[in-house]
Amino acid sequence: MEHPENSSEFAGLQVNSGVAQPDIINPYLNRSRFKRRELSAAEMVEGIRRGDITILSQAVTLIESVNPAHHAKAQEVIEKCLPYSGDSVRIGISGVPGAGKSTSIDEFGIHLLKEKGGRLAVLAIDPSSERSKGSILGDKTRMEKLSVHPDSFIRPSPSAGSLGGVARKTRETIILCEAAGFDKIFVETVGVGQSETACHSMVDFFMLIQVAGTGDELQGIKRGIMEISDGIVINKCDGDNVDRCQMAATNFRNALHFFPLPESGWSPKVLCYSGFYGTGVKEVWDMVYEYLDFVKANGYFNYRRNEQAKYWMYETINENLRLNFYNNPLISQELESAERAVLVGRKTSFVAAQDLLDSYFSTMKNS
Repeated sequence: MEHPENSSEFAGLQVNSGVAQPDIINPYLNRSRFKRRELSAAEMVEGIRRGDITILSQAVTLIESVNPAHHAKAQEVIEKCLPYSGDSVRIGISGVPGAGKSTSIDEFGIHLLKEKGGRLAVLAIDPSSERSKGSILGDKTRMEKLSVHPDSFIRPSPSAGSLGGVARKTRETIILCEAAGFDKIFVETVGVGQSETACHSMVDFFMLIQVAGTGDELQGIKRGIMEISDGIVINKCDGDNVDRCQMAATNFRNALHFFPLPESGWSPKVLCYSGFYGTGVKEVWDMVYEYLDFVKANGYFNYRRNEQAKYWMYETINENLRLNFYNNPLISQELESAERAVLVGRKTSFVAAQDLLDSYFSTMKNS
């Protein structure tokens, strides 16, 4: 481009074209140096057994992947880790949003590591957006002490549309963590309210965190999450809130009398504590270990573990059947036309669904 400043009219001025700038990327950069080598299933299992946190994280990412190409390798890793699993205490922690689950887990975890030793894995499930499908995965920021503790592992995972407040692959993640030598597992749910059965089906003790002022005794006796809880703890029992927490504890104890005795034979207890100040935490964990001693003595501990294994077998069958149905080429073709038929009122939702299922079963029969 010509510069008018260089014309004879402006003899005293001159504009140079300047020096060509080098590329901001080093031309001698060896990109292959930074490419992570993909580990085999055997190498992953060896790293997990060694307690390598980086490899454990990669394995958890692998089993959470929805890419069908990763499924076979993920299953191989899980199967090879299975013989080394089962030797841990699994604690499910739930409660309404804002009850202080993450802050409490920070205090609970530090207390357990100090009093009992061993290693702790925290599987924190974060709700996924229905619109963007994304998750914040920020629970780790509230666990300031555990996040820097050398014997803890915190893994946030998106719920990804799963019901029951836990991610679909949390059960497999527990197996990997146990194989890596973690003898205490916390499963923190998203706090969805009264449909927490999925978490209950993978832990040994289900703890419900409540706060004062959430309702009266009538609210307390509603079925669902209350009747599957092995212990109810009321957080934020500090300052001017102590009397309200004690009143709420009394209401919950009265409400629990309306429920039949659980299958374990254990009568759930109601305790108060402060996650922020760390008061009452010892009493909470004395209750948890009293429960564990109780159910191990009467045989319910092993019975519950066996029932959970059976439950997840059926859940896996249901999940795989669902994936197989939607990935079927014929169903993929017919699904859109079935949607249109429902939208224009030519078919009811139930008839359209039955037609799709008939098509699916006929292809299975002919294949």
